[in-house]
Amino acid sequence: MKIGIIGAGNIGGNLTRRLTALGHEVSVANSRGPQTLTALAEETGAKPVTASEAAKDAQVVVVTVPLKAVPDVPAGFLDGAADGFAVIDTGNYYPQQRDGRIDAIEDGLPESRWTEQQIGHPVIKAFNGTYAQDILDRGRPQGTPDRQALPVAGDDPAAKQAVRDLIDELGFDTVDSGGLDESWRQQPGTPVYGNRGDVDAIVKALSEASPERTAEFRA
Repeated sequence: MKIGIIGAGNIGGNLTRRLTALGHEVSVANSRGPQTLTALAEETGAKPVTASEAAKDAQVVVVTVPLKAVPDVPAGFLDGAADGFAVIDTGNYYPQQRDGRIDAIEDGLPESRWTEQQIGHPVIKAFNGTYAQDILDRGRPQGTPDRQALPVAGDDPAAKQAVRDLIDELGFDTVDSGGLDESWRQQPGTPVYGNRGDVDAIVKALSEASPERTAEFRA
């Protein structure tokens, strides 16, 4: 599968490592240019590209940049993607630590719905509450007792299934956490955020979420 990753931080870098190890053809971009990705490319065999090129022919595109940087992703960056491609949004809103105030999110718009509006394409929310190191260390074969599960939210059933299949390949179970309007259930400060539980634990955590943002994650 051809996969484009925009953002080479902790999550983007480790997804690049695992997905190339699984045999996928990965193009990876960051905000500083492909010349800064030489070490990651040499380590993994991924192709370093510009953000405008990352989605070319990709069946899955991962947007894993700080939320405040989402509007800076080049316009039209998805134009060359494959038919029926899925976009994964791994982002989180950290107003106090990093992103500053985003009024629409403060007013209750789910974070991934805001990202979807910025990039002009539906997204599937996944990996946002996952520790980056777990992507490398905690994947297990299907059927392993207590296999870690990740919540996945989105409106497009086919795209959501493609993302769930990819996560399964990475070694994790998944829980369908609903449409994107329900994706607040996996935002920072909720019981599922950072939760390493199995399917039952993740289902329970999602059910216990509150739409009220905790003080730590409000501007």
